[in-house]
This record gives sequence, C-alpha cells and structure tokens, in this order.
Amino acid sequence: MIKFSLSLISFTLVFFGLKNFFNEPEIQRISPPELTITNFAGPDITPSPACLAVAPTGEVYVGVDMMGSLGKDPGKGHILKLIDKDNDGKMDEHVDFAEVDNPRGIIVQGSKVYVLHTTFSKETKQATGMNLVVFEDKDGDGKADGPEKPLIEHISNAKYIRERGTDHATNGIRMGIDGWIYISVGDFGFHDAVDRSGKKLTMLGGGIIRVRPDGTEMEVYTHGTRNVYDVAIDPYMNVFTRENTNDGGGWNVRFSHHIQSGEYGYPVLFQNFTDEIIPALADLGGGSGTGALFMDEPNWPEQYNHVPMMADWGRSMLYIHRVTADGPTFTQKDEEFIKLPQITDLDVDGSGRLYLSAWDGAGYSGSPNKGYVVRAVPNNWTYKAFPDVKKASIKKLTELIKSNSAVARLTASQELVLRNNKQAIATALNVASDQSLALDVRIAGMYTYAQLTKESSITTLVEFTKDKTLKEFALKALADRKAYIDKVPIEPFLEGLKDSSLRVQAASIIGLNRLGRAEVANVLLQTKVPASFTAPAKGTEGPHATPNAAIILPHLAVRALVDLEAVDALLAAVKTENATLALWALRYMHTEKAVNGLIENYKQSTDEKLKQQILVTLGRLYKKEIAYDATWWWGTRPDSHGPYFKAVSWEGSPIIEKFLKEEATKAGAQGKQFYVDLNARQRMDIPEFAEEEKVATTEEPKIDLDKIKNKKGQVGKSSIEDVLLAINKLQGDPLKGKNIFNSQGCIACHSLSKSEKMKGPFMGQIGSIMNREQIAESILKPNASISQGFASVMITAKGDRTYMGFITEETAAKVVLRNIAGEVFTIKAGDILSRKEMETSMMPEGLANSLSYEELASLVTFLSEQKK
Repeated sequence: MIKFSLSLISFTLVFFGLKNFFNEPEIQRISPPELTITNFAGPDITPSPACLAVAPTGEVYVGVDMMGSLGKDPGKGHILKLIDKDNDGKMDEHVDFAEVDNPRGIIVQGSKVYVLHTTFSKETKQATGMNLVVFEDKDGDGKADGPEKPLIEHISNAKYIRERGTDHATNGIRMGIDGWIYISVGDFGFHDAVDRSGKKLTMLGGGIIRVRPDGTEMEVYTHGTRNVYDVAIDPYMNVFTRENTNDGGGWNVRFSHHIQSGEYGYPVLFQNFTDEIIPALADLGGGSGTGALFMDEPNWPEQYNHVPMMADWGRSMLYIHRVTADGPTFTQKDEEFIKLPQITDLDVDGSGRLYLSAWDGAGYSGSPNKGYVVRAVPNNWTYKAFPDVKKASIKKLTELIKSNSAVARLTASQELVLRNNKQAIATALNVASDQSLALDVRIAGMYTYAQLTKESSITTLVEFTKDKTLKEFALKALADRKAYIDKVPIEPFLEGLKDSSLRVQAASIIGLNRLGRAEVANVLLQTKVPASFTAPAKGTEGPHATPNAAIILPHLAVRALVDLEAVDALLAAVKTENATLALWALRYMHTEKAVNGLIENYKQSTDEKLKQQILVTLGRLYKKEIAYDATWWWGTRPDSHGPYFKAVSWEGSPIIEKFLKEEATKAGAQGKQFYVDLNARQRMDIPEFAEEEKVATTEEPKIDLDKIKNKKGQVGKSSIEDVLLAINKLQGDPLKGKNIFNSQGCIACHSLSKSEKMKGPFMGQIGSIMNREQIAESILKPNASISQGFASVMITAKGDRTYMGFITEETAAKVVLRNIAGEVFTIKAGDILSRKEMETSMMPEGLANSLSYEELASLVTFLSEQKK
C-alpha cells in the first residue's frame, strides 16, 4: 500500500472480495445513478496505482508503485501516460513517461510533470530519501525528455524509509490558484530538506509544506498531523484533508480545514493540550484517507459539485464532505459517494472527466496483478475538447480564466504566468478588477497578476484590500511572498483586524505574522480568547475533533506572537487584561528573558489565579523538545501525553526548578498537590514533586493458543474458499460470537471498548471498516496483510534478554511490548540493543480450526456489529 496511513484497525486488511473487479464490476463498484463509470485501464497496464493526475486535455498520468508502502526493493515504479483517443472512456494508448520508484504525487502543468517520489542509491539499492522533481516533455512524444530536475531534496526521513518503507513518508501534491505547490508530509517529517535556492528546512512530524513551481521559497504551511496523503484546495484557497490520528485505540479518520500557520497537535498536544490546537472538523471513525480533490466543474451535477472529494483506502470509498462556513473556518457533513476497492487517488480534466485509481487488494508491498483506473462522468456528459493553451490567443485565455471551471482557471492562469508579457499582465489585472465577475474568477485574476508582477503588484493589491468582496484574498496575496515582504505596508492588515468579517481578520493576523514586524505585537495581544480555551480535565481527552471557530483567531495570534519573538510585549501584557493570550504565547518562549520575566510578574502580582497560571507557564517551559535530527521517529503508536515527545532540559530549567521548589515549600503540605499535578501534566520529572505511579493490575485469562489451533473442527478440515462460501450463507448468532471471541483467544490481543486497556489492533470499530467476508478472510489468513503497528517485533536487551510481541506503547524513554500470551513487558529505551520487525503477524494461523461453520459465522457476525 502507499502511505495510506496503513491505518486499518483490524489486524489484517484483506483483498476486496474474491472476484476480480473487471469480471464483476457490479459487485465491487457502487456509484450514484447520475454518473456513468467505465473501466479505463486494468492491472495489465496500471497495477498498484498509487497516484494519478490528469492533464486539462485529458491525458492521464498514473504513478505505478509495485513497491507499495512496505516494499524496499527499487526498480518497480514508473509514470505512465494513458490516452483515450476516441473519448469513449477506455484507454487506447499508453506510454512509459518516466521511471521512478514510489511515486506519491503528480501534477501536470503544460509540458511539465511534477512528481514526488522515493530516491535510491544506484550502488547500494537503498533508499536515500524523497524528492519533489519536475520532468518535461517539450517534443510532445509522451516521454520525459531527459532526467528529472529536483526541486526539493530530502523531503522525508531516509532512515525510516529504508527500515519501514514509505508508510509515513511524504505524499500527495497539488497546485493552488495562488501558484504554490502544496505537499502532504507524513509524520516521518524531514531534516534539512533543501530547495533550489539552497534554503534548508526541518520539520518534526507531519503537516503541509509548500513551494513555488521553480523549487524556491519552501516553507511550512501547517503542522501537527499524522498521515496526510493529499490535499483538496478550493478556488478560495481553503485547504482540506482527510488524514488520520492515532488515538491509542484504532486509527480514526479526521476531516480538517488547514489554516496557514496553524498547529494541529499530533501527537503531543491533540489529547491533553487541546486548548492549544486547531481541532479537526470531525472524527469519522476508522479508515485511511488517500487522494483528495475539490470538485468545481460546470458540467457536474450540482449536488456533487463545489465540494471536497476525499478517497478513503481503508473504507474503499470516495466521500463528499459538504462544508458550511463557520466564521473563519467550517463545519462539515460527510456522505458516501463512489465505492471502489482500496481507492487511492482521483483527478479531473478540463472537460469534466473524473478519473479514479484503485489498489484493489494489491497488498502493502504492491502487486503486478492488482489495481486499475476508472473514469466517471455525468450521464449527460458530452466530450468537449479542451484547447491547447500554448497555441491559445489572449482572448481565449481570458475566456478560460473567466470560466466556472477550476481546471480551466488554473490552466489559463499558469499559461499567462509563463507568457509573462504586457498582454498577460493586463488580462490578469482586468479580470481581477472587474466587479461584475464571480469572486472565484476575480481571485484567479488577482493571484495571476501577483505572480506576474511580484513586487510591482503591491500598490495594486493594497487598492484591492479596499474592495470589500476581494479584501480577504488581497491581504493573503500581499503577504504571500516573503522575498519582498519588507516592501509591503502594514496598514491594510491593521485595518483588516477591525473588519466585521472573521475571515478577513484571520487573513490579517496571518499576514502580520508573515510581515515579521514586532511592533504589531501589542495589537495582536488584543485578540480575545474565548471561554473554550480550557485545558482538558485530568485523565480526560480533549475535544480535538470538534469544530471551534472561536479559537481560530487567538490561535493564529499566538502563532504570530511566537514567530515575532515578542517576549517583551508578552511579559508586559501579563499585568493586563490580555494576560491569558500572553501566557499562552509564552508557553513556547524558551528564553531566559521569558523565564525571569514570568518570575518577576509572579512576585509582583496579588492575583492568585494569575499567579497560578504563571506557574503553569513556567512548568511548560521547564523542558523543551529536542532538536530533530531524523535519527528517531515516534512510531505508529506514540506516547501522546505531551507536551513534548523527547523533552530535554535547557539553560532556563535550573532557574524554573529552583523557583518552583521555593514556592512549593511556601505552599506547605496542603498546597503541594498543585505542584505534584503540574509535574505530572507537564512531565517535568522533578523528583520532589513526583507521585508514586500506581499501576493497575488486571487478571487476564491465560490462553493456550497452540492447543486451540491444533484442534481440527469443520473449519480446520476445509479449504479457505469452502469456508468463505459456507459462512456467506450463514448469519450466525452474535451472542455466541462474543463467547467465541473470548474462548478462541481473541481477547488476549484485542480490545472491544476504548474503556479497556489497549492491546493489539482495536476491534471496537472493525464492522465500520470491513465487511463479513473481509473479516472472515482476515481470521483465516492472518499473514495476508499485517496491520500497521502490529507486526511482530523482536527486541534484544541488556542482560541477555529477548522479547517478541507487538508494541502497545512507545515513549522516548521506554517501549511497552505485549506477547502473544498477553504478557506485558516494559523495556527501557537505553537497554535495547537491537530491534527487528518480523514479516509475520502475531496472530498464528489456525485459531479458527476447531470451529464449525456456524461458530465461525457467529464470530464474524459479532465482529461485524462492532461499529463504535
């Protein structure tokens, strides 16, 4: 599989049914009656299609990846160009465009094809990282003219790509109407990625970064997600993702609105420090988000248009997310749209043809025999050729950029940018200035004009901020390029803070952050903090997937104040009505000036509530996150307690410790609990405040798995095919199934409720992800495909000790491992000598051998009803 998050909650993910898609399409595919879907290319041409992109003129570029997410041998990937000459929905011709391993994202713009892929050493055959590259086909023969040109190098963690494959690496790419390429980064993160200007960037964890098409100006857009595979970008530059996050009890899908500079919190803030993050808009249960697209094409039915479309590999479903404006953000309602087995990606061309790729059971390491591409069009669709923009007149390009097709607008915009002449500039400006045109058209014109004229656009963009309709977008464009940010006036942004539109206010705060002028700190400090800015109660999980429009503006203001390094202004504000926002921002200010200033504020204050908040802030500053060097990764089930993953002391730590101890002494025995709780919550590890850890012991049943699997009942005496055919006809009794779940040893490794201690793969949601047939096959063939995080791990440790099991918890200091008998071992990280991931499932084959068909059907029915 591709990155896919490998996020299924079950212990295996089986192939989607027993019948081949192309032989039985009516069984495997479900789509709305308003659409016509045709089989475009099969596994003989497009096995294991990890990603695709479509040229405006309809040529389909497919990234074939027979390495998958867990494969490690190079030479199994390439980009294919597929052509439908007669426009009947079936491929007529294919060309090998370029050879690349692990293609993860594709963008087609004119003769240029941008590709994100894994790189390998020719000598060692080992992965060396991931690059964003561009190929060019100037002679139009369908093949790249020469070698790739790197735009960004080392944009993922090479160490873990070598050890694991690309399951948490960097993935999909998409261009916005603003001309930036947006890149989805998995939580491998990256260290010292370098763009064409030589700029280096490091990111611990996942999020979205962006870069100009020439490979310059690389920067972080948002941070704090687990496994974003792709982004959907609407005409107003709203960015949406369907990513997932490890809650410790399965991998839940989240739908998020990404707001520039936002922190989304994975893994250290999203459970216990949710007051500090931008929450997702929805937690949708188990799944694996993959490709994404914002559909905005005029010939699509209105009910399926102007919406983010999000693929979910785990659920084999393309979803529509209907978003509704909510202040500076949105709320959403998702609905099933098109069902395809292990769908991976989607894209649309200039005539409204939607193409979708499906993995179709190709396995985590890819397959030469599985996978395909389909085409979907509205029933009343008729082919209309999209013009060759290279040959198009200015008049034609003007028509295209004014159209109600997002594909046409982006294509025309980029062609005008390439032409870079007086006619192109005049066209873009005229479109942006014409108040009779639709807003999305004017935005396209404005961003095109800004790309063409760069620094010279500033005066005009300032004028556009006076246009109420265009104000939000003009502010974004003004602050969009840091290369000449020092020339941009501050006044439009300060004026925007007073606007009645919360979206304009948000754009103003983000813009002030990017302008980088510390003198605006006092203005930003006036941003109101809502009552929802409340830390979760001890032992509870915060609302990390509940829309909270009120938190957006103060969150953005805090990110700006931190980036502006406004320590003096923040310390001064602690004494004012803006103390809450100031102390929130000071949590991230690891400077001795901040520490000493907080202590001084504490000593001068008589407000006990304020003094307590200062102590909380000092506790947060006691440690900081270690600088990321890509030698480690937190794994698939990381410690999510927070506020740091690998915390280290720094120069301010002794000052804080001394002060806290002094204050604790003054508080006496009665007040000590505050410091004990602060020590535990902030994980300061100050011995004087330590509380003896109480480990709850539960007596679990001892299961003799060897005895179970050696019994030969009806299942053990039959072929898998016969068993599957038999139970397909039997409903079974879920109450009996629950008892069998216990007696067959399932309980040793699986929990059914999040209130239980998490063990192996969580079974409480399996029915929402897998159908009965899939569940049955996964029981019978546990090694067919091992769920992420639950491969057997062999650990050798000091003292000649060896452990084998799966990891249930991992922090910077320890690993907690559970073996097949249900025994739990805690191993200090410093004691681990070696660690190896095995290629087999922890679950032995044959655990269902002793069952009758009826009993297995009952177990399967019981599991299929687990949909919490």
